[in-house]
Formats: sequence, structure tokens, C-alpha cells
Amino acid sequence: MDVAVITGASQGLGLETARQLAGRGYRVVLTGRNETALKSAAEDIGLEADWHVLDISDDSSVDKFFDWLKSTHGRIDVLVNNAGRIYGAHRATIAEVDAKGLGEAINNNAIGAYRMIRLALPMMERQARGRIVNVSSGMGALSDMGPGAIPYRVSKTALNAITILAAHEAHAGVKVNAVCPGWVRTEMGGPNASRDVADGAAGIVWAATLPDDGPSGGFFRDGEAIDW
Repeated sequence: MDVAVITGASQGLGLETARQLAGRGYRVVLTGRNETALKSAAEDIGLEADWHVLDISDDSSVDKFFDWLKSTHGRIDVLVNNAGRIYGAHRATIAEVDAKGLGEAINNNAIGAYRMIRLALPMMERQARGRIVNVSSGMGALSDMGPGAIPYRVSKTALNAITILAAHEAHAGVKVNAVCPGWVRTEMGGPNASRDVADGAAGIVWAATLPDDGPSGGFFRDGEAIDW
């Protein structure tokens, strides 16, 4: 059975992505920092779900997770780098956002995905097949960059760069793409967001289940290419 690993999967987009992938026949591995929430989420999905505590901002935690993954499942067919956070006040200016806060956002939202990719990619290449989906945001697109949310925007721009670099390095059969799910009604997006969580997750699942002739190295929303 193909194995899909989803970070930040105890709630919101991550959980819905796991649920949709399980419905397509994947063995899903839910990861996150909250053990209680992960257990509950895995039980909600059912027999197709497994879980493991993982802090993507910590090298040791990521290393231990992949040791566990190799010993229990022996493979990874899909990696969805979904874990991410908003840092600081939305309207804060550059003068108001200190370097430490900016660094924390980049470490969690971009370097966290990098930590996962650098260990997942060799496994996928040995299988000669895999899909990596980086859950990004239009707020990180240079073509549509605006004011505010500075740490979040910069971290998602960095994630987009990591996507392109990984796609260029990946061998044939391994596809790496970034997806903007849109403004989704989750704990992070808030109740006034324009999109249902199932609609946001559908675009992620599309990229996670691309056929062999599907794209790689792109930025997509609802399966349609958007500008970086």
C-alpha cells in the first residue's frame, strides 16, 4: 500500500488532506506536535491511518521520524509539507518585525519542509516514484507581493524556492510542486475565510496524486498554474 506522510495533520487542512488520501486507498501517516490530537485524528480516519509525533523545526525529531518510518513502513510515496503558522501581527511593518521572529517563521514554515524533503527525496528516488507537495500561499508569490504578514510571506516565498530547487534535483518519476489552497476556514484562516476546508485540501490531493505525465516544479491553485 502506498504511504502518504502529512505534516501538521492533527487538524484543519492537514487532517482533511489525510482523510481524502485515505479515501483514495493510501496508508496515511499523520504527524504533528500534539500527541492527543494526533491519536484522535487517526482514530477519526480509521484503519488506514497511523500517527507519529514530529516537530519539523527540530533536526533530531525529523531524523527520528524517518528512522521510525523506515522501520515500520519502509517507504514514502507522498509527502505533504502542510505544517505552518502565522507569526506576529498581520499589519506589522519591517521596523516592527524583529529578526528573531522572522527567523522562527522561516525555520518552521520553510526549513521544516526542507528537513523533510532532504530525507524523503532519496527514499522516493530509490523507489523511482514519489510526490512531494509543499503547501504554500499566494501571499508568498513575488508576482502578487503586498504589505503585511511579513514573516509568513517571506517564509512562503522561501518554501517556493525550495520547491523549485527540489524539483530540479529530483529524478524522473518524483514530482515536486507547491500548492496554494486559498483562504480556508480553519483555525489559522478564521471563520470568515472564503473557502471550505475540503475545497482547499482538494488541490493538495490533486498534486499528491498526479499521474506519471503530470507537472513538476510548478505552483498551483485548484490544479491550475499560478505565477510565482
